[in-house]
Amino acid sequence: MDKLPTSSPVPVILAFGGCDATGGAGLAADIETAASLGCHCAPVATAITVQDTRDVKGYAPVDAELVMEQARAVLEDMPVAAIKLGMVGSEEAAAAIHTVLRDYPDVTVVLDPVLSAGGGGALSSSGLVEALRSLLLPLTTIATPNSVEARALAPGADTLDACAQDLLALGCRYVLITGAHEPESAVVNRFYSRGQPPEQATWERIPHGFHGSGCTLASAIATFLARGRDPGAAVAEAQEYAWRTLRHGYRLGMGQLVPDRFYRARGAGGNR
Repeated sequence: MDKLPTSSPVPVILAFGGCDATGGAGLAADIETAASLGCHCAPVATAITVQDTRDVKGYAPVDAELVMEQARAVLEDMPVAAIKLGMVGSEEAAAAIHTVLRDYPDVTVVLDPVLSAGGGGALSSSGLVEALRSLLLPLTTIATPNSVEARALAPGADTLDACAQDLLALGCRYVLITGAHEPESAVVNRFYSRGQPPEQATWERIPHGFHGSGCTLASAIATFLARGRDPGAAVAEAQEYAWRTLRHGYRLGMGQLVPDRFYRARGAGGNR
C-alpha cells in the first residue's frame, strides 16, 4: 500500500472572492489561474453574484461568520502559502477577514480591491471602500487596483503616483496600479514600493474588454509569491502571464471575452 505524502506537493492559495456563474471572474478565475501555474486554490465564497459576460445584475453577500468559518477550516487543515483577496462583499466580511489575517501575519496577502464588475456594475459600497482602507490594506503585501479603483481608494490624491503613496502610507507594502482604464495607446502598469521610484511596464493594448482580467493578474501574483518569487519578480511574471491570457482570450457569451488561463496547455504556446 502506497504511503500518503507527508507534505503538500503543490503550494496552496487561499482565495476570498465572489462566485461568478459564468466561470469568467471571481473564484473561478482564481482556481483556473492557480491550477495553470502549479498551485492549488482553496476558494472561500464571500458573495454569490448574478452576472453574465456583459455586466453584474446583482449579488448577495455571504454571512460574515460563514466567511470566517470557511477560511479557518482551510487554514487549520492546509499549509496556506499565500492569501488572495478579491470581492469582499460586505463591511462585515471585511472585518471577519481582518480578524483572520491578523491571526496569520506571516502569510503573504494579495488584495485585488474589486469595487465593480468589468461592465461597470457596482460590487461595493462607500462603507466597504473605507473598510478596505482601514482594515485590509494595512495587512496587505501587494495591492493591485486598476486606476479607477486606486482613485476611489485614495480620493484625496490628485495623481496615480499620489494614490499609490496614500495606499503605501496605510501600511500596504507594495502597490501595482494597472492602466487599462487610462486613455493611453498602450497599457502602462506602475509598481510602487516604499522609498523607491515606481517601476513601469508597458503592454500592447488588446482591443477587447475582458471578464476576469484583474482576478487573473492578482491570482497569478499570489501564485508566484507562493512559489517563492520575491515581490518584484512575482509582479513581473504575473503581468506577462496575464497579458498572454488576454492575447489568447475567447468569446463565450455576448459580452466581454474571457482570458484563456490555460493557453499554454493548448499547444504551440497557446496560439489559437
